[in-house]
Amino acid sequence: MKKHIPNFITLLNLFCGCVAVVFAVMNQLEFAAVFVFLGIFFDFLDGFAARILNVKSEIGVQLDSLADMVTSGVVPGIVMFQLLNMAQKDGWNLDLFGMHSQVGLLPLSGFIITLASAYRLAKFNVDENQVSSFLGLPTPANTLLILSLPLILFYQNNETLSVVILNQWFLIGLTILSAFLLNSRIELFALKFENWSFKDNGIKYLFLIGSLVLLLTMKFLAIPFIVVGYILASIIEKQFLAN
Repeated sequence: MKKHIPNFITLLNLFCGCVAVVFAVMNQLEFAAVFVFLGIFFDFLDGFAARILNVKSEIGVQLDSLADMVTSGVVPGIVMFQLLNMAQKDGWNLDLFGMHSQVGLLPLSGFIITLASAYRLAKFNVDENQVSSFLGLPTPANTLLILSLPLILFYQNNETLSVVILNQWFLIGLTILSAFLLNSRIELFALKFENWSFKDNGIKYLFLIGSLVLLLTMKFLAIPFIVVGYILASIIEKQFLAN
């Protein structure tokens, strides 16, 4: 029975992704974010369970990517679509995706994130070297970056932030940057610990502590800074190990 436990947890990730899709299509992006966060938690938990129970399998690897494709591929694409739609219509409108709404071509560019996520996950499945590190930004990290935008709009009401986030050129630029980072050759560390010593995991510990401080002080606005910090910390760690 224990070999099915990680796969069951992965299916919980997929279920959360499906629910998030429903809320994202309805433009209830804050609820979509809740289920995406749950899905990402299950995504972390399934790998942890597989290592603890020593029941890794090829089916588990494939199932994990399929679940991530929904939670961390389809959902951020829909969210970016909705944000671009809002940028064109000057604000939040719960009926933006209603039957009577006209969909422009520009918002559809948000699905570039979905396409880039699919390509990144396909590459990950055939790359046996991405075990202790990643090449390119992992899809869950990218999803957190995209989902942070509506949360900042909704819970940290600031006119300057709203103007920036709902600027279509900012959103298009972020979409292109997101697609690039997902499939870049930048080597990023994985938050996996072979031991608990600070000497071997110093950068990871500092990153986690810094992320916690940012979340406590800046709330959802901290997420973009955490993603940037993750990339910078990985580059610093690589340079440190190289020397």
